[in-house]
Amino acid sequence: MTSQAMTLPHTLLPHYAILLAAGNGSRFDPLGHQNKLLQPLDDGCSIAVTSAANLLAIMPHVLAVVRPCAKELQAELKAIGCEVTVCEQAGQGMGASLAHAIAKVSAAPGWIIALADMPYVKPSTIRTLLDALHGGADIVAPCHDDRRGNPVGFSRFYLPQLLALSGDEGARRLLQTLPVHLVRVNDPGIHSDIDRPQDLLH
Repeated sequence: MTSQAMTLPHTLLPHYAILLAAGNGSRFDPLGHQNKLLQPLDDGCSIAVTSAANLLAIMPHVLAVVRPCAKELQAELKAIGCEVTVCEQAGQGMGASLAHAIAKVSAAPGWIIALADMPYVKPSTIRTLLDALHGGADIVAPCHDDRRGNPVGFSRFYLPQLLALSGDEGARRLLQTLPVHLVRVNDPGIHSDIDRPQDLLH
């Protein structure tokens, strides 16, 4: 973000999407030979690029957080227009990665937090979540078939709690203990992540 943008009131700053792409994918490849986020889907695009493209279709500001040494992943995400930040503490878990990313764009009025291994989320779902944040929701999550899913959105009202995250829970504890505004979406993709090779057979 430019220094000029940093001086603007929060209401004039853009919302950011944060793409969490710093996991080790141990369930996909226990030996660590493959980065699951680089695996191609049916159209030839990688899992991470597809997840990022769904965000970029609605939100021009997407910050992807990656592990150290994930050079190929960094290059792919930058090539389609993402900003990329490397989290040296990524091995501590998703909470550390998320806090790192939030700190990088802490001046934003709110954030859509998405998982890079969920490429089937519809852009329309991102739009619905963003509209809810613009409408005054402080925490918003999508719901399909009476089940809550991902991505989720937070306003800066909960900035201190997000910056304090650590460990491997990510924002799960906040979603369990704080009031969440649910929005119904026609999108089974909010429940579809890719953890194992057989999940690629969508």
